Amino acid sequence: MYTVKQLADLANISVRTLHHYHDLELLLPSKIGSNGYRYYDDDAVLRLQQVLFYRELGLELLQIKDVLDSPDFDIVAALRSHREALTNKLERTHELIRTVDSTIMHLAGEIDMSNKRLFTGFSDEEQKQYEREARLQWGPDLVNESVQRWESYSDEEKEAIKQEGGQIYVDIAKHMQDGMPVNSPEVQELAQRWHQHLRYFYEPTIDILAGLGHTYKTHPDFRKTFEEIHIDLPEYLSDVVAHYVDDLETAAIARLLAEDEAASDAS
Repeated sequence: MYTVKQLADLANISVRTLHHYHDLELLLPSKIGSNGYRYYDDDAVLRLQQVLFYRELGLELLQIKDVLDSPDFDIVAALRSHREALTNKLERTHELIRTVDSTIMHLAGEIDMSNKRLFTGFSDEEQKQYEREARLQWGPDLVNESVQRWESYSDEEKEAIKQEGGQIYVDIAKHMQDGMPVNSPEVQELAQRWHQHLRYFYEPTIDILAGLGHTYKTHPDFRKTFEEIHIDLPEYLSDVVAHYVDDLETAAIARLLAEDEAASDAS
């Protein structure tokens, strides 16, 4: 038997939720002790599981009560139905994850995505909602800017941009194989070329550059792309970008200090 607190912890819900289910007669205690405490047996646990499954599928509580109280209710059949629904939901979630991953790659200038592919896995209504959320998440006009810039290029220009980006990574990999440290002038010059190359797609902030550097070694799609050039390139490239970003931040701080000093002298 489980107390209210024990069952709430088991199901990862609140005690108040169990009290609410009791009030609706959706989940009644199996026993109420002389002290007024509520206790739940294994049958109650299984019923709670069904309640939570149906809630996950979007049913209202009173609808769930009607289903569970039906004399024709078959728990095994219900579990099979839940499994099928959850499997479908999981497949769709995986598709959405692939879409998000591809969009990250697109915004980083690693792959070409059409507007349609940006919303693979979404219905027309969901596309509109996702578009709004994407704009909020990635900052003002970043999505539009990236897509519009890319679509403004001719096919020949797009191909030249892709080849230029690929050559930068190949050259960085060559310096890595030659044993050059990430802070060497030759490698950092390539980092500057990489930074400039990203401007074909959008104007990257220091935060975006730092985020890309981290993503290059942590995101499986980026790792796969760079490992095809050299197995050790993701970590090396990430370190190259980190050093480049550190220099940019140091220079930015120096400029701010100089401006403050100049303003102080002027006053």
